[in-house]
Amino acid sequence: MISLDAIGTFALIVGLLTLTPGLDTALILRTAAHGHHRRVWGVVLGIQSGTLVWGVLTSLGVTALLTASHLAYQTLRWAGAAYLVWMGGRLLWITWRSSSESPQTEGTRSTTGAETKAGSGAGDTLLGGWRQGIVTNLLNPKMGAFYVAVLPQFIPAGAPHLAPGVLLAGVHILLAVVWACALIAFAHALRDRLQRPAARRYLDRITGTVIAAFGIRLALGQ
Repeated sequence: MISLDAIGTFALIVGLLTLTPGLDTALILRTAAHGHHRRVWGVVLGIQSGTLVWGVLTSLGVTALLTASHLAYQTLRWAGAAYLVWMGGRLLWITWRSSSESPQTEGTRSTTGAETKAGSGAGDTLLGGWRQGIVTNLLNPKMGAFYVAVLPQFIPAGAPHLAPGVLLAGVHILLAVVWACALIAFAHALRDRLQRPAARRYLDRITGTVIAAFGIRLALGQ
């Protein structure tokens, strides 16, 4: 059985990782800022579903095979990079295109919510958010590499790996959900400012840049 000290140390490591601004933070903030109440929780659930999958696969030794196989790792890396660059680039393209339209046209687009679907492919739906979150998480091979490097260190020698691995992944998920709640509350508190067309446009540009940059870094193997 895993000791409380080991769980505490693991919680500290993944807690610091969760607090580090990154792709997950950008996705949650952007979705919450657009007032997509159902979709943002779908994104959170999707990201954490991916984390659970990585935890189970690592416990079963599958991710070790993935990182050991150059072809499998490179395939996943390029697929993830292409997806992130496409998602970020599409979001940037939509926001730059909308900025060239007249204020009246932009206001109409804001009313219909057309531009808020950029890079997501759906409106305010739980399933659409879940799909976006889990795909983004599972196409990041660095998550698998992180779990392969860290998770086995906290599983007692000779003990079955699946139950302790799921437990540790659950700790990671719990901390990530708490942080997501804080991000959603922050976006909700600033919803009046963030709902302004100019603010939404700049937020989308920042988010698109962050997502595309992660994709480029992933492609470069950094």
